[in-house]
Amino acid sequence: MINKQVVDAQQAVADVPDGAVVGIGGFGNSGVPVDLIDALIAHGARDLTLVSNNAGGGEVGVARLLKAGLVRKIVCSFPRAADSYVFDALYRSGQLELELVPQGTLAERLRAAGAGVGAFFTPTAYGTVLAADREVRTFNGREQVMELALALDFALVKAECADRWGNLTYRKLARNFGPVMATAARCTIASAAQMLPLGELDPETIVTPGIYVSRVVHRSAPAEERSAA
Repeated sequence: MINKQVVDAQQAVADVPDGAVVGIGGFGNSGVPVDLIDALIAHGARDLTLVSNNAGGGEVGVARLLKAGLVRKIVCSFPRAADSYVFDALYRSGQLELELVPQGTLAERLRAAGAGVGAFFTPTAYGTVLAADREVRTFNGREQVMELALALDFALVKAECADRWGNLTYRKLARNFGPVMATAARCTIASAAQMLPLGELDPETIVTPGIYVSRVVHRSAPAEERSAA
């Protein structure tokens, strides 16, 4: 019997090794699997390469992971925000490496990894420092930069509903990077607010099929998640 539900977040991340490439879903504060991040911090894997839309804010979620000193490099689109002082301090002191990737390019690099595409060309970033030392070709009279697919060892995503096979749905904006990270990862770990019996998820609403998910954790959802928007 296929059952991908694990006891808790700590068990779900227990095999993340030092040096792993870890993708964390989220857009701003929406869709960030804080419970899985906290478990990863407690686990203590070091020298991680973190792939995320942003570098977090305050001292929770992604920012808390950075503050714990477990991340060697971050690959993201929006590292700075009004409350991104943790990232600022680490980056300015040379303790954190940054690879800045335009948001659309980041999403496509992840999608390409999931689709088995090794690289692609895009006009985004051509003529800027972000395209330095990259291969450039001309297509239909437009210069384009080669970008490599971005494969993940682990993806941590926040789902709304799941079943024991790992099929996932998301809540509104919390969907964001979750689906592409799930397909790009060797091991996808999902935190779900609701665990439903097999067959109760409408197949038309499933965004991430269970074939892309390795483990599911049932989390206690805060009131704002359970209430209707």
